[in-house]
Parts: sequence; C-alpha cells; structure tokens
Amino acid sequence: MIKIFVFLLMFFFLGVSYAGDLKPFVSDGCSAFPDGTESQKKLWHQCCFAHDKAYWQGGSYSERENADLELRSCVANVGEPEIAIVMLAGVRVGGTPILPTEFRWGYGWPYLRGYKALTETEQKEAQVRLKEYKDKNIKSTNKK
Repeated sequence: MIKIFVFLLMFFFLGVSYAGDLKPFVSDGCSAFPDGTESQKKLWHQCCFAHDKAYWQGGSYSERENADLELRSCVANVGEPEIAIVMLAGVRVGGTPILPTEFRWGYGWPYLRGYKALTETEQKEAQVRLKEYKDKNIKSTNKK
C-alpha cells in the first residue's frame, strides 16, 4: 500500500504526462508586456507569437534558453534592442516551469512537467496541434 502511495505522489509531483495531454495551442502575444510601441502597436508581436509556440510546447532547459535568446534577437532586429533586453530579463524570471502561470515553460502540458525533452510522439502531437491552430485561424480569417 505504501509503495502505491509513493508511486502516486511521485507521479503527481514529477508531472508525468503522456501523449494526448497537450492542450490546444493558444497565444496571447507578449503576455503581460505590450506587443509593440505606441505608434506601431504590433511591432514585435510576431516575435512573441513564435516565443509562445516554443513555450507552449516546452522541452529541455537549453531549448528554453534558445527560445528566450531568439525572442531577444527578434525584438532587437525590429529595431528595439533595449526593449529586447528587458523582455529577455522578464521571460527568464517569469517563464520558469515552476510557476503555475498560463505563460510558463511548457504551458501546453499539465503543470509540473518541468524541463523534459519531447518524445517523438509528443513532437508529432505538437505538430498536429499547431496545424489545428493554423487551420482554425485560416478558416476564421476567411469568414470575415
């Protein structure tokens, strides 16, 4: 009985997840940060959208580091290197998978997955979810 209890606790606290646990992709742009300047309201929105895809999917610690550095590079490349540094600091502190936020690393997976490389099956699942997102948004754009 104790072994089963310990196993269940480990299962819960280690955040074990299986294929099928990945929630549909959602993006809120730059989360708690503006998507652009006052004059160009969506200037770096595409940078945040790409960053959201990486954070939703999750993965290893080095994959998170790369996603954050790509965000900084993207924002700097649209002409806002100072903003890029501030954003990098924000995502490094606020994007940890330990915080129960809607924008944590691996937010598409159940809470407490942590840093864990995606299996081949999980990668395929992520590709399917992203295609579903794209298809849904293309259809809704065509209806307008």
